[in-house]
Amino acid sequence: MMVLIGMLSHGIGATVVFAQTIQGTSATPTEASPTTLQAGTRPIVFPPQHWPAPVNDQEHRLFTLVDVLDYRPKISGGQGHDDYRWDVEGWYGGDYNRLWFKSEGQRDTAFKADYDVDFQLLYGRFIRKHYDLQIGSRVETQAFKGRNVTRGFGVIGIEGLVPYNYEFESALFIDQNGAVSARLSFTKDLLLTQRLIFQTRFETNAAVQRVEKFTTGSGLNNLEFGARLRYEIRREFAPYIGISFDRSFGETATLVRQDGGDPTQIRFLVGVRAWF
Repeated sequence: MMVLIGMLSHGIGATVVFAQTIQGTSATPTEASPTTLQAGTRPIVFPPQHWPAPVNDQEHRLFTLVDVLDYRPKISGGQGHDDYRWDVEGWYGGDYNRLWFKSEGQRDTAFKADYDVDFQLLYGRFIRKHYDLQIGSRVETQAFKGRNVTRGFGVIGIEGLVPYNYEFESALFIDQNGAVSARLSFTKDLLLTQRLIFQTRFETNAAVQRVEKFTTGSGLNNLEFGARLRYEIRREFAPYIGISFDRSFGETATLVRQDGGDPTQIRFLVGVRAWF
């Protein structure tokens, strides 16, 4: 028994490099001898120098999410043709600083433009738990009845996760002519099973100034609500079916009617959600 106690004492003493008393007395870090472990002392053990850091928050990663990739068949007797829509975002960076890229667009022959595409390139900075501040630029292009128009924006926004696991994205846009607009969206996933997921999606746009060539009026522009039921064949790949409702308001609805579009749309859709 005495031999076993002596071996244990020698093993503990070889790992202790610093002993600090309960009263706060400290000593120069040295390799402590077995006699250092006396009553009333607290040993502090330092890990070997070759061990990795306990939190690896400096590594850079690349992440891309294809959140929406819709195919929307024409409703029998309705306007337009079969259309599609996408919403993709991703980032490269670490836990604190990221370069974000976002692309959202659609071909919608029954609404306000044959094509409506925008792309954003943003710098994102972690500001608090679950929230990133984003600042950068955006380019929007629309094509309608043979004409193409393009404009650039400055962007500032916040993206994150609010209580009850609602993913939200908010952004303020200022174009090269000083026109101000904003966008707000919320997404919520409800797990019916481990692989069958019901997603709700809400988005709204508003503008301060009227910009007719982009079919945008002042005030509230539109409200869009979507519901998608997806099945995750793999976590990274999930086909879905769903429905979307989109309605324009005020001056925007008037401009849509003037261009021959329908300010209210209900569309059935099928698509794929993926991330990598």
